[in-house]
Amino acid sequence: MSLWQRLLNALGFPVAPRLSFHTDVELIQSLQAVADREQRHTDEVANALLSSALAQWQATDHNMLQWRALTPREQDVTALICLGFTNRAIADRLEVSPETIKTHVRHILHKYAVSNKAELRQVLDDWDFSAWVD
Repeated sequence: MSLWQRLLNALGFPVAPRLSFHTDVELIQSLQAVADREQRHTDEVANALLSSALAQWQATDHNMLQWRALTPREQDVTALICLGFTNRAIADRLEVSPETIKTHVRHILHKYAVSNKAELRQVLDDWDFSAWVD
């Protein structure tokens, strides 16, 4: 069974009798160089890299779905939290009460299934919220 068939099987997809794809020579050479350097089989390295990339894609997709579930105001608050603003600074900036911000924060943390703002920042660490800075 090929690497791709094993991967599809592991992901719960029916295994096709034969799966083929085209890759560029540089990609194959890079994969071989990593395998040689790590003294591992090329299939093993390719499987590990693909699994890692899929996990990252799934996490990014999940975060985007959570983002879309936020109200526009919750999106503003989330962005400002990730930019390091305090609740008081967010309240001042959005011209609402700190209690309103606390409520938004509670809803945001629940929607992202995190316990605190530090965890939220970590989950969205690679997002660019610079558009929220004037």
